[in-house]
Amino acid sequence: MEISKGVEMLHLDYHGNVIHPILLKDQEMNILIDTGFPGQFEELRAAMGKAGVPLDKLTAVILTHQDVDHIGNLPEILQACGSELTVYAHELDKPYIQGELPLLKDGHLDNPPKGTVHDTLIDGQELSFCGGIRIIHTPGHTPGHISLYLKESKTLIAGDSMYSVNGKLGGIHAPTTPDMNAAQLSLRKYADLDLTTVVCYHGGMSDVHVKDQIAGIIQG
Repeated sequence: MEISKGVEMLHLDYHGNVIHPILLKDQEMNILIDTGFPGQFEELRAAMGKAGVPLDKLTAVILTHQDVDHIGNLPEILQACGSELTVYAHELDKPYIQGELPLLKDGHLDNPPKGTVHDTLIDGQELSFCGGIRIIHTPGHTPGHISLYLKESKTLIAGDSMYSVNGKLGGIHAPTTPDMNAAQLSLRKYADLDLTTVVCYHGGMSDVHVKDQIAGIIQG
């Protein structure tokens, strides 16, 4: 589903749990934001191809955080794309993604997905590609959780900092958020953004009065 020019929201169904990786495209870069659950590689590949980005044209992966439904197909992507691919994440989640530490919420898995993070991102960093991407460090769900603000389309890629239901933002998902205080403080970073659209990994797109919705969640 095209959200705006160069911004595609993918739909991957995992046993009834629909998740939404994002594809960003411009003349130089094809970027995948999050990779789905383990075992969804072929489904992800097909969704990317349908959105106009064959896997061999992928240039970067940005991981919003370490949870298994976000890094699940990173090993297969790295194997398929090799040295042509750059993987980005926040430094606080990097050792978990690389398998140096057990995943905070999925440490019970016998063989968790893992892969190299080539470059780390920091709060406030601006990436010049795909119309301009601002990195927002939004801890709470995990220590190194990040959100992405797409300046050109005024879109917030919220990761798991919030969820949505039928186009309405539902706030923070408390059962999967170990540090609710940090998560609530993180949402305040969205207050000054010029926003028309928010995409949550769980629940998808919300584009109706999103600034008012966020303000209401912050005020509780």
